[in-house]
Amino acid sequence: MFLAFVALTGSQPSVGADEITFPNKAIHLVVPFAPGGGADTGARRFAKAMSELVGQSVIVENVPGAGGTLGAARVAHAAPDGYTLLYTTPGQQMTAPYLIDNLPYDAFKDLRAVSKLTAGVNVLVVTRDFPAISIQQLIDYAKKNPAKVNFASSGIGSTSHLAGELFKKMAGINITHVPYRGSSVAAADIVGGRVQMTIDTLSVYLPHIRSGKVRALGVSTLQPAAIEPGIRPIADVLTGFEASPVNYITAPGATPDAIIEKLNTLINKVASDKTLQATFASTGSMLGGSTPEQMEALVRSEQKRWKAVIDSAAIAVTHEK
Repeated sequence: MFLAFVALTGSQPSVGADEITFPNKAIHLVVPFAPGGGADTGARRFAKAMSELVGQSVIVENVPGAGGTLGAARVAHAAPDGYTLLYTTPGQQMTAPYLIDNLPYDAFKDLRAVSKLTAGVNVLVVTRDFPAISIQQLIDYAKKNPAKVNFASSGIGSTSHLAGELFKKMAGINITHVPYRGSSVAAADIVGGRVQMTIDTLSVYLPHIRSGKVRALGVSTLQPAAIEPGIRPIADVLTGFEASPVNYITAPGATPDAIIEKLNTLINKVASDKTLQATFASTGSMLGGSTPEQMEALVRSEQKRWKAVIDSAAIAVTHEK
Protein backbone atom coordinates (compact mmCIF):
# COMPACT_ATOMS: atom_id res chain seq x y z
CA MET A 1 0.00 0.00 0.00
CA PHE A 2 2.73 2.48 0.94
CA LEU A 3 5.05 1.22 -1.82
CA ALA A 4 2.30 1.79 -4.36
CA PHE A 5 1.96 5.34 -3.09
CA VAL A 6 5.69 5.95 -3.51
CA ALA A 7 5.67 4.49 -7.00
CA LEU A 8 3.16 7.10 -8.11
CA THR A 9 5.10 10.11 -6.87
CA GLY A 10 5.65 11.31 -10.41
CA SER A 11 2.01 12.43 -10.54
CA GLN A 12 1.46 12.98 -6.81
CA PRO A 13 2.72 15.60 -4.33
CA SER A 14 6.31 14.94 -3.31
CA VAL A 15 6.94 12.58 -0.40
CA GLY A 16 9.43 13.73 2.20
CA ALA A 17 12.46 11.64 3.07
CA ASP A 18 11.20 11.17 6.62
CA GLU A 19 7.97 9.69 5.29
CA ILE A 20 9.84 7.23 3.04
CA THR A 21 12.12 5.99 5.84
CA PHE A 22 9.46 6.05 8.59
CA PRO A 23 9.96 4.93 11.29
CA ASN A 24 13.62 5.75 11.88
CA LYS A 25 13.44 6.64 15.58
CA ALA A 26 11.46 5.81 18.71
CA ILE A 27 7.66 6.03 18.63
CA HIS A 28 5.82 7.33 21.69
CA LEU A 29 2.52 5.56 22.41
CA VAL A 30 0.45 7.64 24.80
CA VAL A 31 -1.89 5.75 27.12
CA PRO A 32 -4.41 8.22 28.59
CA PHE A 33 -4.69 6.32 31.87
CA ALA A 34 -2.48 5.36 34.80
CA PRO A 35 -0.24 2.28 34.62
CA GLY A 36 -1.69 -1.09 35.51
CA GLY A 37 -5.18 -0.86 34.02
CA GLY A 38 -6.62 -2.79 31.11
CA ALA A 39 -5.76 -0.16 28.49
CA ASP A 40 -2.20 0.10 29.79
CA THR A 41 -1.72 -3.68 29.72
CA GLY A 42 -3.03 -3.93 26.18
CA ALA A 43 -0.93 -0.99 25.03
CA ARG A 44 2.25 -2.53 26.43
CA ARG A 45 1.58 -5.83 24.68
CA PHE A 46 1.02 -4.00 21.42
CA ALA A 47 4.06 -1.74 21.91
CA LYS A 48 6.36 -4.71 22.46
CA ALA A 49 5.17 -6.44 19.30
CA MET A 50 5.30 -3.23 17.28
CA SER A 51 8.84 -2.51 18.47
CA GLU A 52 10.00 -5.98 17.41
CA LEU A 53 8.43 -5.48 13.98
CA VAL A 54 9.83 -2.04 13.15
CA GLY A 55 13.20 -2.36 14.91
CA GLN A 56 12.64 0.85 16.85
CA SER A 57 11.60 1.45 20.46
CA VAL A 58 7.87 1.98 21.05
CA ILE A 59 7.76 3.82 24.35
CA VAL A 60 4.55 3.71 26.37
CA GLU A 61 3.87 7.08 27.96
CA ASN A 62 1.10 7.23 30.58
CA VAL A 63 -0.73 10.58 30.66
CA PRO A 64 -3.75 10.05 32.95
CA GLY A 65 -6.41 12.55 33.92
CA ALA A 66 -9.82 14.01 32.99
CA GLY A 67 -11.28 10.73 31.79
CA GLY A 68 -8.48 10.11 29.33
CA THR A 69 -8.72 13.51 27.65
CA LEU A 70 -5.40 14.86 28.92
CA GLY A 71 -3.53 12.10 27.11
CA ALA A 72 -5.65 12.68 24.02
CA ALA A 73 -4.75 16.39 24.10
CA ARG A 74 -1.07 15.47 24.38
CA VAL A 75 -1.30 13.59 21.07
CA ALA A 76 -3.72 15.99 19.38
CA HIS A 77 -1.22 18.82 19.80
CA ALA A 78 1.92 16.78 19.06
CA ALA A 79 3.96 17.10 15.87
CA PRO A 80 2.04 15.31 13.08
CA ASP A 81 4.96 13.10 12.10
CA GLY A 82 3.72 9.67 13.21
CA TYR A 83 6.05 9.44 16.19
CA THR A 84 3.41 10.30 18.81
CA LEU A 85 0.35 8.06 18.80
CA LEU A 86 -2.63 7.55 21.09
CA TYR A 87 -3.82 4.20 22.41
CA THR A 88 -7.41 5.35 22.07
CA THR A 89 -10.39 4.03 24.02
CA PRO A 90 -14.05 4.98 23.40
CA GLY A 91 -13.95 7.95 25.76
CA GLN A 92 -11.54 10.24 23.94
CA GLN A 93 -13.51 10.57 20.68
CA MET A 94 -16.75 8.60 20.85
CA THR A 95 -18.24 9.93 24.09
CA ALA A 96 -16.16 12.81 25.48
CA PRO A 97 -17.59 15.42 23.07
CA TYR A 98 -21.02 14.85 24.66
CA LEU A 99 -19.85 14.43 28.26
CA ILE A 100 -17.20 17.11 28.72
CA ASP A 101 -17.57 20.76 27.85
CA ASN A 102 -14.53 22.73 26.66
CA LEU A 103 -12.40 19.74 25.67
CA PRO A 104 -8.70 20.68 25.26
CA TYR A 105 -8.84 19.37 21.67
CA ASP A 106 -11.35 18.93 18.84
CA ALA A 107 -12.46 15.31 19.04
CA PHE A 108 -13.66 15.43 15.43
CA LYS A 109 -10.59 17.00 13.79
CA ASP A 110 -7.49 16.81 16.00
CA LEU A 111 -7.18 13.01 16.11
CA ARG A 112 -6.98 10.88 13.00
CA ALA A 113 -7.84 7.18 12.99
CA VAL A 114 -5.01 4.86 11.96
CA SER A 115 -6.39 1.40 12.72
CA LYS A 116 -8.67 -0.58 14.95
CA LEU A 117 -6.75 -2.74 17.40
CA THR A 118 -9.01 -4.58 19.86
CA ALA A 119 -12.69 -5.11 20.58
CA GLY A 120 -13.41 -5.91 24.20
CA VAL A 121 -16.22 -7.87 25.78
CA ASN A 122 -18.43 -6.63 28.58
CA VAL A 123 -20.55 -8.99 30.61
CA LEU A 124 -23.80 -8.46 32.49
CA VAL A 125 -23.45 -9.98 35.93
CA VAL A 126 -25.75 -10.04 38.95
CA THR A 127 -25.15 -11.03 42.54
CA ARG A 128 -25.29 -14.75 43.13
CA ASP A 129 -28.54 -14.51 45.13
CA PHE A 130 -30.33 -12.17 42.71
CA PRO A 131 -33.80 -13.52 41.85
CA ALA A 132 -33.17 -13.84 38.10
CA ILE A 133 -31.12 -16.38 36.17
CA SER A 134 -31.62 -14.98 32.65
CA ILE A 135 -31.76 -11.64 30.86
CA GLN A 136 -35.53 -11.94 30.36
CA GLN A 137 -36.09 -12.75 34.03
CA LEU A 138 -33.97 -9.73 34.98
CA ILE A 139 -36.05 -7.47 32.73
CA ASP A 140 -39.31 -8.90 34.10
CA TYR A 141 -38.12 -8.45 37.69
CA ALA A 142 -37.04 -4.85 37.04
CA LYS A 143 -40.42 -4.03 35.48
CA LYS A 144 -42.23 -5.41 38.53
CA ASN A 145 -39.85 -3.57 40.88
CA PRO A 146 -39.16 -0.16 39.30
CA ALA A 147 -36.13 1.73 40.64
CA LYS A 148 -35.31 -1.09 43.07
CA VAL A 149 -32.52 -2.63 40.97
CA ASN A 150 -29.16 -0.84 41.16
CA PHE A 151 -26.46 -1.12 38.52
CA ALA A 152 -22.81 -0.33 39.20
CA SER A 153 -20.37 1.34 36.83
CA SER A 154 -16.72 2.38 36.89
CA GLY A 155 -17.74 6.05 36.82
CA ILE A 156 -20.10 8.58 35.29
CA GLY A 157 -19.80 8.50 31.52
CA SER A 158 -17.70 5.32 31.55
CA THR A 159 -18.26 2.46 29.12
CA SER A 160 -19.99 0.46 31.84
CA HIS A 161 -22.27 3.39 32.72
CA LEU A 162 -23.31 3.87 29.09
CA ALA A 163 -23.79 0.11 28.61
CA GLY A 164 -26.13 0.10 31.61
CA GLU A 165 -28.06 3.08 30.27
CA LEU A 166 -28.35 1.41 26.85
CA PHE A 167 -29.68 -1.75 28.50
CA LYS A 168 -32.13 0.30 30.54
CA LYS A 169 -33.36 2.12 27.43
CA MET A 170 -33.70 -0.93 25.19
CA ALA A 171 -35.36 -3.04 27.91
CA GLY A 172 -37.75 -0.26 28.92
CA ILE A 173 -36.93 -0.58 32.61
CA ASN A 174 -36.14 1.78 35.47
CA ILE A 175 -32.88 0.83 37.18
CA THR A 176 -30.66 3.10 39.29
CA HIS A 177 -27.07 3.96 38.43
CA VAL A 178 -24.43 3.69 41.18
CA PRO A 179 -21.07 5.10 39.99
CA TYR A 180 -17.75 3.94 41.44
CA ARG A 181 -14.17 5.08 40.98
CA GLY A 182 -13.05 2.17 38.84
CA SER A 183 -14.19 -1.33 37.90
CA SER A 184 -12.31 -3.12 40.69
CA VAL A 185 -14.08 -1.10 43.37
CA ALA A 186 -17.45 -1.75 41.75
CA ALA A 187 -16.66 -5.46 41.47
CA ALA A 188 -16.00 -5.68 45.21
CA ASP A 189 -19.50 -4.41 45.93
CA ILE A 190 -21.09 -6.68 43.32
CA VAL A 191 -19.35 -9.69 44.86
CA GLY A 192 -20.34 -8.46 48.32
CA GLY A 193 -23.98 -8.15 47.28
CA ARG A 194 -24.24 -4.43 47.94
CA VAL A 195 -25.15 -3.58 44.31
CA GLN A 196 -27.17 -5.98 42.22
CA MET A 197 -25.83 -5.81 38.67
CA THR A 198 -23.36 -4.31 36.23
CA ILE A 199 -22.29 -4.54 32.58
CA ASP A 200 -18.53 -4.26 32.68
CA THR A 201 -15.27 -5.80 31.50
CA LEU A 202 -15.41 -9.60 31.21
CA SER A 203 -11.79 -10.05 32.28
CA VAL A 204 -12.50 -8.26 35.58
CA TYR A 205 -15.46 -10.48 36.42
CA LEU A 206 -14.35 -13.79 34.91
CA PRO A 207 -12.63 -15.08 38.10
CA HIS A 208 -15.76 -14.24 40.12
CA ILE A 209 -18.00 -15.90 37.51
CA ARG A 210 -15.94 -19.08 37.54
CA SER A 211 -15.81 -19.19 41.33
CA GLY A 212 -19.58 -18.74 41.58
CA LYS A 213 -19.38 -15.42 43.44
CA VAL A 214 -21.46 -13.68 40.75
CA ARG A 215 -23.81 -14.93 38.03
CA ALA A 216 -23.24 -14.03 34.37
CA LEU A 217 -26.41 -13.48 32.34
CA GLY A 218 -25.06 -12.25 29.01
CA VAL A 219 -22.20 -10.69 27.07
CA SER A 220 -22.34 -7.34 25.29
CA THR A 221 -21.08 -8.63 21.93
CA LEU A 222 -23.29 -9.93 19.13
CA GLN A 223 -21.53 -13.30 19.34
CA PRO A 224 -20.42 -15.31 22.41
CA ALA A 225 -16.90 -14.58 23.65
CA ALA A 226 -14.32 -17.21 22.76
CA ILE A 227 -12.95 -17.15 26.30
CA GLU A 228 -16.35 -18.10 27.80
CA PRO A 229 -18.61 -19.33 24.97
CA GLY A 230 -21.30 -20.58 27.33
CA ILE A 231 -22.47 -17.04 28.12
CA ARG A 232 -25.00 -16.00 25.49
CA PRO A 233 -25.22 -12.47 24.02
CA ILE A 234 -27.63 -9.97 25.58
CA ALA A 235 -28.69 -9.40 21.95
CA ASP A 236 -30.41 -12.81 22.00
CA VAL A 237 -33.12 -11.05 24.04
CA LEU A 238 -32.60 -7.38 23.18
CA THR A 239 -32.07 -7.50 19.42
CA GLY A 240 -29.15 -5.36 18.33
CA PHE A 241 -27.77 -4.72 21.82
CA GLU A 242 -24.03 -4.18 21.59
CA ALA A 243 -21.68 -2.41 23.97
CA SER A 244 -18.23 -3.62 23.05
CA PRO A 245 -15.46 -1.13 23.83
CA VAL A 246 -13.07 -0.67 20.92
CA ASN A 247 -9.42 0.29 21.42
CA TYR A 248 -7.68 1.78 18.42
CA ILE A 249 -4.69 3.86 17.35
CA THR A 250 -4.96 7.53 16.43
CA ALA A 251 -2.42 10.12 15.31
CA PRO A 252 -2.48 13.93 15.26
CA GLY A 253 -5.05 15.15 12.78
CA ALA A 254 -2.55 16.71 10.35
CA THR A 255 -0.41 13.56 9.97
CA PRO A 256 0.36 13.03 6.25
CA ASP A 257 -1.46 10.30 4.34
CA ALA A 258 1.78 8.46 3.54
CA ILE A 259 2.65 8.05 7.22
CA ILE A 260 -0.91 7.03 8.13
CA GLU A 261 -0.78 4.34 5.44
CA LYS A 262 2.64 3.09 6.60
CA LEU A 263 1.48 2.97 10.22
CA ASN A 264 -1.70 1.18 9.19
CA THR A 265 0.28 -1.49 7.34
CA LEU A 266 2.55 -2.05 10.35
CA ILE A 267 -0.29 -2.14 12.88
CA ASN A 268 -2.24 -4.63 10.78
CA LYS A 269 0.81 -6.88 10.63
CA VAL A 270 1.01 -6.80 14.43
CA ALA A 271 -2.73 -7.40 14.78
CA SER A 272 -2.61 -10.44 12.49
CA ASP A 273 -0.08 -12.30 14.65
CA LYS A 274 -1.83 -15.47 15.86
CA THR A 275 0.19 -15.76 19.07
CA LEU A 276 -0.58 -12.18 20.05
CA GLN A 277 -4.23 -12.69 19.13
CA ALA A 278 -4.35 -15.65 21.50
CA THR A 279 -2.77 -13.58 24.28
CA PHE A 280 -5.41 -10.88 23.92
CA ALA A 281 -8.18 -13.49 23.62
CA SER A 282 -7.13 -14.95 26.97
CA THR A 283 -8.23 -11.67 28.59
CA GLY A 284 -11.46 -11.37 26.62
CA SER A 285 -10.29 -9.02 23.86
CA MET A 286 -10.37 -9.70 20.11
CA LEU A 287 -7.27 -8.38 18.34
CA GLY A 288 -7.72 -7.28 14.74
CA GLY A 289 -6.87 -4.35 12.50
CA SER A 290 -8.77 -2.27 9.94
CA THR A 291 -8.20 0.37 7.32
CA PRO A 292 -8.08 4.00 8.48
CA GLU A 293 -11.35 4.60 6.62
CA GLN A 294 -13.10 1.71 8.34
CA MET A 295 -11.98 2.92 11.76
CA GLU A 296 -12.99 6.50 11.00
CA ALA A 297 -16.46 5.30 9.94
CA LEU A 298 -16.77 3.31 13.16
CA VAL A 299 -15.81 6.36 15.24
CA ARG A 300 -18.50 8.45 13.55
CA SER A 301 -21.20 5.80 13.95
CA GLU A 302 -20.31 5.24 17.62
CA GLN A 303 -20.35 8.99 18.27
CA LYS A 304 -23.90 9.13 16.94
CA ARG A 305 -25.03 6.05 18.85
CA TRP A 306 -23.63 7.06 22.23
CA LYS A 307 -24.77 10.66 21.90
CA ALA A 308 -28.32 9.33 21.66
CA VAL A 309 -27.82 7.27 24.84
CA ILE A 310 -26.23 10.18 26.71
CA ASP A 311 -29.02 12.54 25.68
CA SER A 312 -31.72 10.02 26.56
CA ALA A 313 -30.23 9.38 30.00
CA ALA A 314 -29.66 13.13 30.55
CA ILE A 315 -26.12 12.48 31.78
CA ALA A 316 -24.71 15.73 33.12
CA VAL A 317 -21.93 17.38 31.16
CA THR A 318 -18.67 18.02 33.05
CA HIS A 319 -17.28 21.51 32.60
CA GLU A 320 -13.50 21.37 32.19
CA LYS A 321 -11.44 24.41 33.15
